[in-house]
Amino acid sequence: MDVNKHNNSLGELLDISVARAVPVVVALTDADLDRPTPCSEYDVKGLLNHLLHVMVEFQKLAAKEESDFTKTPDRVGSGPDWRERFAAEARALAAAWSRPGAEDGLTGAMNMPARLVGSMALLDVTVHAWDLAQATGQQYPDDADLALVVAQLDLSVAELGDTARSMGMFGTAVEVPAHTPPLVRLIAATGRDPYATARHTT
Repeated sequence: MDVNKHNNSLGELLDISVARAVPVVVALTDADLDRPTPCSEYDVKGLLNHLLHVMVEFQKLAAKEESDFTKTPDRVGSGPDWRERFAAEARALAAAWSRPGAEDGLTGAMNMPARLVGSMALLDVTVHAWDLAQATGQQYPDDADLALVVAQLDLSVAELGDTARSMGMFGTAVEVPAHTPPLVRLIAATGRDPYATARHTT
């Protein structure tokens, strides 16, 4: 599927991804926060803090403002309303990339094409929501709408993959059968084993 053929804006794609990520996070309990995730450097709390930081900073990048990824605040530990804060920031991220001009030109410290930068945020929201679902025994929704998201992310991973692996952002791609569904192939391309048992044991 050619995502450009369908003229899907990043805002539209983020709406789809956010609509799947928010229920996963809302379903998390405080007891889940120290569980391991498929993203090996993070437990659930650490991954939530990372994703919240990504969502806040990528709103700035949509507006062509400076971002700061030098440190990650503990937004989860700052109060009991972290689920509501996640939902609010996720929706704000989608809104930021829906505004006129968000995808135009260059943005960020590396002056990368804005659509590619926004696609990085889309990748984080999509894949890390899958990580959180796996970590806590939830089912991540995969349907026809999500296929539009995956089609865009396939393009982004193909463009960024080598650089991301050299920087340790992706692991070595996991081989999967040719008939594997698109979401599973995407997960495998980031270095995760999509068939590993969900890591939600105590």
